[in-house]
Amino acid sequence: MAKVAVKKAVSKSETTVLADVKGYARKIYLAGLGAYAKAGKEGAGYLKDLVKAGESVEKQGKQLVDEQVEAANSQIDSVKDSVKDRVAEVKGKVEGQFEKVEKAFDRRVASGLNRLGIPSKQDVDALSAKLDVLNAMLERAAKAQ
Repeated sequence: MAKVAVKKAVSKSETTVLADVKGYARKIYLAGLGAYAKAGKEGAGYLKDLVKAGESVEKQGKQLVDEQVEAANSQIDSVKDSVKDRVAEVKGKVEGQFEKVEKAFDRRVASGLNRLGIPSKQDVDALSAKLDVLNAMLERAAKAQ
């Protein structure tokens, strides 16, 4: 059997609607192409603007960080000086107390040695001085003879 092509009758209103849809579709397509083209042209400039803005923010951030580091270092230095002063003060007190304890210890040891009959350094020095005087007198007496 032979096929017979049958043309479907299309009304005029349907053809205008179809043409309108095709027109709008084409406009949408062209708008998309235009946006793509414009983004391509302006994209490089926009990217440069973003880079400049980023560099500015980075510079401000570095400056802020530097200021905060400087402030922290200043605080550390002041605390460090305060601690050094306090350590020196405490060290002086400790040394004073240590000297007192040392003198008390020396007195106790000397007292204990005296009780045992062992002469102190002062006693030995006094005896040495007397011996020096006696030796000098003996030498004069020997020369006089």
